[in-house]
Amino acid sequence: MYGDEATIRRILTGMGDTWAVVGLSSNQHRAAYGVARVLQRFGKRIVPVHPKAETVHGERGYASLADVPFDVDVVDVFVNSELAGPVADEAVAKGARAVWFQLGVVDEAAYARTRAAGLEMVMDRCPAIEIPLLR
Repeated sequence: MYGDEATIRRILTGMGDTWAVVGLSSNQHRAAYGVARVLQRFGKRIVPVHPKAETVHGERGYASLADVPFDVDVVDVFVNSELAGPVADEAVAKGARAVWFQLGVVDEAAYARTRAAGLEMVMDRCPAIEIPLLR
């Protein structure tokens, strides 16, 4: 329901290639670090968004989505479910085209708000798992 194949395919292939990865830091032991690397391998530009605003995988980081001085196509969310809804709202305000909540991140109210605002959305899935399946 929150990640049908057609929506996953549209986000991964037709929404644009600039992905803000919220929760991405230089901590190599966190899932976001590896997922961001996979997205890069598949041609996506990653934009680290983390309070520390660290440079990760050669890309400059920003403390918040609002601080990113250019458009982002997809907002990939690596924060816990309690914090994910406000990030989805920030993605809508930023003008993103899609929001992707990672494995284990579910907020049904945020899903409804984001879809009502016209964005595509996937929850509780991982693009690093899904993108190789498209090829």
